[in-house]
Amino acid sequence: MTETSLAPEDSKIITLARAARARNGTAEGAAVRDETGRTYTATNVDLPSLKLSAVQVAVAMAVSSGAVSLEAAALVTDEDEPGRPDLAAIEDLGEAVLFLAAPDGAVKGRYI
Repeated sequence: MTETSLAPEDSKIITLARAARARNGTAEGAAVRDETGRTYTATNVDLPSLKLSAVQVAVAMAVSSGAVSLEAAALVTDEDEPGRPDLAAIEDLGEAVLFLAAPDGAVKGRYI
């Protein structure tokens, strides 16, 4: 699956996640789209006292802004699959798809 074979709104969240990761120079970038079409981007947090994945931060941002469900999520990372906590955070808000992409935007997987 390539980024160009995705729906435009799904390509957009991958692009947003890539940009967040590149801008902050972090291991992960994520973007989520809520039920109203609003998007939230984030990167992972790696502090001595706080460690959160980019997906966890993006989901928290969406929820704290009033989102009640997600339509889709994207995670850009070098990893080969998303972590269970990332999938759980998305599942907490429904059955949104998670697109896993490489730093170059190539889609490596789709998880529901």
